[in-house]
Amino acid sequence: MKLKISSLLSILTVAFVCIPTVTQAQYQTRNMHFGVSGGNVKDITHNFCCSGTLGSLVAAGSTQYILSNDHVLARQDQAAAGEDISQPGLIDNGCATATVVADYTAAVQLGTRNVDCAIAAVRTGLMDSTGFIEGLNGTGGKPSTSISAPSVGMAVQKSGRTTGHTTGTIGSINTSVSVQYQKNCGSGRKYTISYTNQVVINSSSFSAGGDSGSLILTNASCAHPVALLFAGSSTDTIGNPISDVLNALGALEDNSTAAIVVYVDKTSPVKPQLPEQADNVPVRIIMTDPFIAY
Repeated sequence: MKLKISSLLSILTVAFVCIPTVTQAQYQTRNMHFGVSGGNVKDITHNFCCSGTLGSLVAAGSTQYILSNDHVLARQDQAAAGEDISQPGLIDNGCATATVVADYTAAVQLGTRNVDCAIAAVRTGLMDSTGFIEGLNGTGGKPSTSISAPSVGMAVQKSGRTTGHTTGTIGSINTSVSVQYQKNCGSGRKYTISYTNQVVINSSSFSAGGDSGSLILTNASCAHPVALLFAGSSTDTIGNPISDVLNALGALEDNSTAAIVVYVDKTSPVKPQLPEQADNVPVRIIMTDPFIAY
């Protein structure tokens, strides 16, 4: 499946929220634009509900998808295809389901491809089909269809659920980081995944919890996608290079070439460490429920 950004379109912690944060209302209320509150309606536990950001619109042929993180849309590899994605997210609707705007489609399993990303098929007429991102370039607009490679010193911008539209500067690339996750919303086992080749923005104000899933773009009149925000700390923001995100997502459903297909039990606590290729043949991972005899 070939995906493109649509013109129609130390230890760090994952940046999603279990507690509301007060900021610009348009990012946390019903909004058909992107760069705003949203998430999986099943991302809820007894004491908490969690949400992130519906980052941008991507297209595969005539089908449009929301691009965000695995831990925002796929509940850290625990979601089943078709689960409801709402806008705004649970956290901004009293932990109750708001407008369902998309159906969870697929994610790249955490720890296998050096990215934290997922997509959800948009329900017709419920999100802006032009890919308009709230606040982009100050007032909002469509991102470029061509991506830019990150570079140190590059001026960037993003729109997200918690901090809205912010700007910053890339401080490093090709960065290795360890990111802490928690299995369920606000509870459960904590575990760490290591990433390499990450984009880092050194700023205490560029992002905060709940901005996960935001698209990071060049801060110019023609905003080129650069990275997908997925983690941060009080001083830094971390993003997957957008080229890595699109390549990893494209490999999920690309059946045009031969591949080694590995079925992985999505209920297992063990994360398989699989190469992207074996003897120059792509390795494709399919998450599934346990196989049983019947």
